[in-house]
This record gives sequence, C-alpha cells and structure tokens, in this order.
Amino acid sequence: MILYHGSYLEISKPDLEHSRDNVDFGRGFYTTPIYEQAEKWCGKFKRRGKEGVISRYLFDEEKLQNLKVIRFDSYSEEWLEFILNCRRGDDTTDYDVVIGGVANDKVFNTVELFFEGLIDKNEAISRLRYEKPNLQICLRTEKALESLRFEGSEVL
Repeated sequence: MILYHGSYLEISKPDLEHSRDNVDFGRGFYTTPIYEQAEKWCGKFKRRGKEGVISRYLFDEEKLQNLKVIRFDSYSEEWLEFILNCRRGDDTTDYDVVIGGVANDKVFNTVELFFEGLIDKNEAISRLRYEKPNLQICLRTEKALESLRFEGSEVL
C-alpha cells in the first residue's frame, strides 16, 4: 500500500522523536493512503509561507499481522473516546498502529463541544455520522515504522 505524509519538508527517515503528544491518535508518525488528504495537511504549512512537501512510502501490509493494530471503520463512540483520551494525554494503550478517521475542522468542532460538555456523547456521534470520513494511519512504535520504505517526495 502507498502511504503519504504531508509536511513542509521531505521525511525520508520517519521517526517518533518529532511527534507531538495530545493529537488524534497520540504520539506517532501520521500517514494517509489518500493523496488529497496529504495535500490538505500541506496546506497549513503553505499558508504560513513554507513549502508543502508530500513524502511517499511503500507500506508492507503483511507486517500488520505482527503488529498490535486498532482500526476505526467509522466515526463511532469508541473512536470518539479514543481521540479524547489521546488529546487529554490519558491514552494508556500500546497499539503499534492506529487506523481511522481524521478529526478535521468540522469533526474537531464537534469533539470540542463534547469535550467541553456542551453536547452529550449521543449528540456528538449523531453529528459525526454525517461527516465524510477521511483516513489516517498513525505508526506509533519503531516496530511499526520498520514497515515503511521511503519512495520519494514532491514539492507542491
């Protein structure tokens, strides 16, 4: 499978040292199989006057069998709880790979309303049901990163 990472520079050797805490799926290297999603990730850098660079990787899917993986196939209560735990810094799971929807601006707004107690969990899930899921794959361990092979990059 081909995966993309959108940034302001080429990342030929992904690592976990440059990861941020308290994001959607916790600390890790975020990729997507959707080129257009990687383009959107580059957009925030381009708006700041930097270049947008999409790095491309070959991901060995067979190695998933030897990794601890959680997959969220839709925006669900389980997905919402996982996102909230990660964003609060309360994630205690040991997944190598997390696969699921992106908390884009609209999704993030719903998550924030729930997080602040302005809507309940049922209302949040109801609102999320109408969002078109994107897909991100977060590689959270060195073992998971070993499944990637850098294929090249392009400047947008």
